[in-house]
Amino acid sequence: MSRATKRKHVVRELLEERVQPGEGQSVVRVLGTPGNNLHEVETAEGTRFLASMPPRFRRHIWIKRGDFLLVDPILEGSKVKAEISLVLLPPHVRSLQRQGLW
Repeated sequence: MSRATKRKHVVRELLEERVQPGEGQSVVRVLGTPGNNLHEVETAEGTRFLASMPPRFRRHIWIKRGDFLLVDPILEGSKVKAEISLVLLPPHVRSLQRQGLW
């Protein structure tokens, strides 16, 4: 699969996915990007930690400061405590607000 085709499929999957936070998942805000596919994030309670980006998003989806993410916890991590499962776009945020989950 070419790079452009893979990007097209990843973006389409991201846009069409229904957002419903699962068990243990949380919504976080990106504070910065220290590098090496790691992102410093903050929960609604104010807890800061690092979240890793899975290989399927690398080089296809860009994350910047202020974006919102849906993350899965990693239990064995000391610094990296979560893995990104979904980048929340503005339509996803509006959907969560309408459902009362925001």
